[in-house]
Amino acid sequence: MEGLFENSLKKPLAERMRPKTLEEVVGQKHLIGRGSPLSTLIETDTVPSIIFWGPPGTGKTTLAKIVAGTTKATFHHLSAVLSGVGDLRDIIKQSRHKRALGEGNSILFVDEIHRWNKAQQDALLPHVEDGTITLIGSTTENPSFEIISPLLSRTKIYVLEHIDADDIKKLVLRTISDSERGLGREKISIDAEALNFIAASADGDARRALNTLEIASDLCRRSKPKFKITLKIVEDAIQKKSLLYDKKGEEHYNVISAFIKSMRGGDPDAAVYYLARMLHAGEDPLFVARRMVIFASEDVSNADPHAIQMAIACMNSYDFIGMPEGWIPLAQCATYLATAPKSNASYLSYKSALSDIEERGTLPTPKHLRGATTKLMRELDYGKDYKYVHDFSGHHVKDEQYLPDALKDRRYYKPTEHGYEKIISERLRKWKP
Repeated sequence: MEGLFENSLKKPLAERMRPKTLEEVVGQKHLIGRGSPLSTLIETDTVPSIIFWGPPGTGKTTLAKIVAGTTKATFHHLSAVLSGVGDLRDIIKQSRHKRALGEGNSILFVDEIHRWNKAQQDALLPHVEDGTITLIGSTTENPSFEIISPLLSRTKIYVLEHIDADDIKKLVLRTISDSERGLGREKISIDAEALNFIAASADGDARRALNTLEIASDLCRRSKPKFKITLKIVEDAIQKKSLLYDKKGEEHYNVISAFIKSMRGGDPDAAVYYLARMLHAGEDPLFVARRMVIFASEDVSNADPHAIQMAIACMNSYDFIGMPEGWIPLAQCATYLATAPKSNASYLSYKSALSDIEERGTLPTPKHLRGATTKLMRELDYGKDYKYVHDFSGHHVKDEQYLPDALKDRRYYKPTEHGYEKIISERLRKWKP
């Protein structure tokens, strides 16, 4: 038995610590918490065809293997990277044979199913449809784009989320104390700074955290004092320094505030500095991209209408390429927004309009603007005397009223003289002198 134990420890730490039951899984409580639909399906062995979608290291393969350990059905496992239609045919043949003999159902787990092309997915479809197999797929990519529609419509999508830092810490501490599968026999400990850094640098990926811990524990054996993992050891393990940046603490808000104010103030150098600081410290790049989308509308707006397009393109680009190259479009967008002309006129116009709504309530819409879609509406003069702008010179109707009567002279949007808003300003002066 001792030999078997020593042999098992040759496996990577992350594989040894892979949860075997739902109770061992960290995170994903929205899916597998007590009484949740997925946990009930697994525990009652009534799992339908499903696809697990989520970032790396969040438990997709783990959940599939837990199903394998609990189901009475025959469980087959294919890697979409290594397997093709030929392997699928063999499994379908076996499944049909077992089904014909009344020997139960078959479950097929396809890891990284997004790697299969349309033809390979098409080959799978009829066997899912007729119940020959129950499909479990795992993917890091959006199933809407990577899975063919007919297959998607026959599966239930479960979305796995990044594992939060507190759950990562629990996993690390459990691994250190586990004498059977973890590091418990080595009698090592870890200080708070090192534990926090592992959790932060893992970025929600349990596998990454355990890989870091494994390297750190190897380095720990050669350190002084021995058997204590320190921040310095973890930094050496992942070749990355710990920066003062807590994604949930004060410094998080300080740095993102400085980033936004640098762009607002027109300083591309400061903007790209704070961008680099956030990314290097482990901030979620999509969080930064979302802030730039907001900034493009709030602070640049119609002074440069291309800004919002740039920000959306940046967010989509990062989502498409990820790291390590994802910082490139983020840097481009940050410097573009910092150097763009600024206006918050549209932002203020909404705030002003909302203030009137809160003060005056919902005022009646002018009758000539109402849709006259029924006979009764027409009899009530809905839409009467409405002037269709395309029938008029310059595609504009002078002195036409669009606001409710009580607000007819209100001006909410007051464009600046900066960038493209100068053109808008001139146009409005002609329309509303």
